[in-house]
Amino acid sequence: MAIATVDAVPARPPAPEPARPRVLFIGTSLAIAASVMAFAGLLGIYLSARSATMATGDPWLPEGATIPLTPANMAMVTLALSVVTMQWAIDAVAHHDRPHAYLALGITALFGVAYLNAMSFQFTQMGLEIRGSEAAVLIYVITGAHMAMVAGAMVFALVMAFRTLGGQYAGRDREGITAAALYWHATVAVFSVIWLAIYVTK
Repeated sequence: MAIATVDAVPARPPAPEPARPRVLFIGTSLAIAASVMAFAGLLGIYLSARSATMATGDPWLPEGATIPLTPANMAMVTLALSVVTMQWAIDAVAHHDRPHAYLALGITALFGVAYLNAMSFQFTQMGLEIRGSEAAVLIYVITGAHMAMVAGAMVFALVMAFRTLGGQYAGRDREGITAAALYWHATVAVFSVIWLAIYVTK
């Protein structure tokens, strides 16, 4: 007599891993908020001081000083182009295209170096002695702080590039590159306001 057998109950698939909180992205967002508030305060002080000085009939810049627009324009265009290359890096990582991701990040870093070079050249052309006037102090503080912000963004992008090289970020998991891009875009947005407030409406 045949004995009926009971089919084995198929094993359940393993439970999905719990979603990892986006700590890096959130931390970057908080750092951006702090940076934006700091520059908003500095630019508010700058614009208020310039308005008060010019209201008295005195010139804002000391005699012999000037703020050429060409280096600042080149810096603005350079940073605007870097926004495109940074987005290219994110897209390349999303499509597992590491060679193009590294190329895009390398070009972005090159644009960052070009920006720092343009601003350094700007300093040599202004003829402003750093302790010579209130305008000079504020201009050097604001632009110098932004140069430091760009340098920090370059280091951030470089670290994320190495982590991508190690295979940590690929496909949908590209939090690090996205966070670096977000910070980079914030530096460009901040400079666009600086460019308008200091260099264009001088």
